[in-house]
Amino acid sequence: MIHLSSLKMYNFTWQVNDSISTAFGLEEEDEDDEYIPYVQRPETYIVPIVFLLILVVGVAGNGVLVFTLLRHANMRNIPNIYVLSLALGDLLVIVTCVPFTSILYTIESWPWGLAVCKLSEYAKDISIGVSVFTLTALAAERYYAIVNPIRRHVAGLSAKPLTIMTVSLIWVLASILALPAALFSHVPREPLKGNHSIAICSPFPKEFGDGYEKTMVLFKFLVYYAIPLLIISGFYLGMARHLELSTRNMPGEQQGAPHHREQIKARKKVGKMVVSFVVIFFLCFLPYHAFMLWFHFYPSSREVFDEFWHAFRIIGFCLSFINSCVNPIALYFVSGTFRKRFNEYLCCCIPSVRRAANAQGRFPRTRGEASTLYETSFNSTYRRHTQELNSSTLLNFTGEISKST
Repeated sequence: MIHLSSLKMYNFTWQVNDSISTAFGLEEEDEDDEYIPYVQRPETYIVPIVFLLILVVGVAGNGVLVFTLLRHANMRNIPNIYVLSLALGDLLVIVTCVPFTSILYTIESWPWGLAVCKLSEYAKDISIGVSVFTLTALAAERYYAIVNPIRRHVAGLSAKPLTIMTVSLIWVLASILALPAALFSHVPREPLKGNHSIAICSPFPKEFGDGYEKTMVLFKFLVYYAIPLLIISGFYLGMARHLELSTRNMPGEQQGAPHHREQIKARKKVGKMVVSFVVIFFLCFLPYHAFMLWFHFYPSSREVFDEFWHAFRIIGFCLSFINSCVNPIALYFVSGTFRKRFNEYLCCCIPSVRRAANAQGRFPRTRGEASTLYETSFNSTYRRHTQELNSSTLLNFTGEISKST
């Protein structure tokens, strides 16, 4: 994503030398067009408000998620390790990009210099890579957990170390693929009408030509969007087919059995979490990739660029950053355990609220009472219920002895 200030577009018949400047609203006006001052543009006020919400919600939500998973060892199961990776990637882009990009639609020129330009572009590409590769790995983990749950044990692999190694490799791969943004991002000055010029932050050096721009746009679309979407879709189609066949082949009297219902419930809980993350990511980045492909590969894009495409570009710009703060919101509604932790940590500064919540039993206080965010198999669910039943039986038995003595 290129950090450029925008000029409100009317239809135009000629363009400046740099196509990137043209794509992101850095066009000179036609003689018949009127320059719209920044104070009269709606995006001047809307975009900073959106980015302020992204900053507050993203830091609070992802921060609480990271703190929760790091503090409570019993919550660090395999799916949640991937969730932790997603949250760290989102925090990276929120901390390093959002504060600087929030004012791009309120000022005309990039004010932060070359170092911040390189850091911002590099961190953004790392975050996108971490998100999409983690979602792909999470879909693969869900597939093998449901279709062939004993495969890793047969192969002699330990699940958690393998997951940690996979997450580490994802970060290394994302960092390597983002290197062009760190190496080639620069801050050129673009001339406007008259003798005025402004600075922009662009990852596309002019000396590389249009071929480099098209190559990078297509590469990011395929590697960060289209190919992972196809892979994830394949995993979920395989899971759906397996669950359908396993249900069909199960005897009728067993389908309504308690253990069968608990197993299906546990699988659905994790499945809803993964699906929500995947859908959010691909919806948030769809407008961005659609605009980039349209502009760079449609021959007449510069001639037909109008107010619609100007608004579409801003929507894609905002949605790509909104993706970094919505995962904790989705997790809040999907996971009851995370919702309790989230309420607990946000209300920790209000003693009366916290005491009332504790009195109602909303917040687990011991390791035995705290469940994981997501149960991944029937065995874990069964063990939890069995422990609760045994504890209850033991307490009743102890009470009876006390009364009799």
